[in-house]
Amino acid sequence: MRWVVWVALGGMMAFGSGAMLTAQTASTATAVPVAAPPVVSFQFERAGVAVPRYTLLVREDGTGSYQAEVLPGVAPVAGTPTEHVSRAIKLTPGTAAKIFKAARELKDFNIECEAKLKNVANTGTKTLSYAGPDGRGSCAYNYSENKDVTMLTDTLLGIAFTLDEARRLAFLHRFDRLGLDAEMASLTEEAKAGRALELGTIAPTLTSIANDTAVMERVRVRAEKLLELAKVQ
Repeated sequence: MRWVVWVALGGMMAFGSGAMLTAQTASTATAVPVAAPPVVSFQFERAGVAVPRYTLLVREDGTGSYQAEVLPGVAPVAGTPTEHVSRAIKLTPGTAAKIFKAARELKDFNIECEAKLKNVANTGTKTLSYAGPDGRGSCAYNYSENKDVTMLTDTLLGIAFTLDEARRLAFLHRFDRLGLDAEMASLTEEAKAGRALELGTIAPTLTSIANDTAVMERVRVRAEKLLELAKVQ
């Protein structure tokens, strides 16, 4: 009888050990880390401008973030403490694909980006970086003669310009509605010239202005036209 009991207990223990092993195996399987999605980042630094420092981070699906240190208000004032801006962004599929295509053609930025020229004007220190399962790299430059680096830089500068416009427009909308007229006219010209990109990233700001009957009609009309342009950018 004791032998039967011990056999039964042994079977239960074996079953329990097997169940624990299965659970541990399942736990281990679920704990396998998932590779982080590829990321392209663009850092900019230049003293004496309205946005002396910012970082754009973009994932391949177009999601990302904008982190910036900005001088408050609209016109930069020397010596004024900066304020931190942080916002999530979502780029159009076409722009995201363009950014990552350029990054891979530029060997994940494992190249020399800086031009070997002397006496070039300081346009700000720029750093392009790539990180993903397939590699990583970065390069810093003030001015580049590489046409692909220049194209990508212009694209990212255009996105950053638009994102800062959201801050400027929101400030004017709250504190200087008459000032919105000139700012909106300027943004419209920049968008037509291709220097203000991804207007969809500031759609909530433009919509708020377009729907405000206390704002001049021509300002509201411009806001509506920019919202239409955002759909086809």
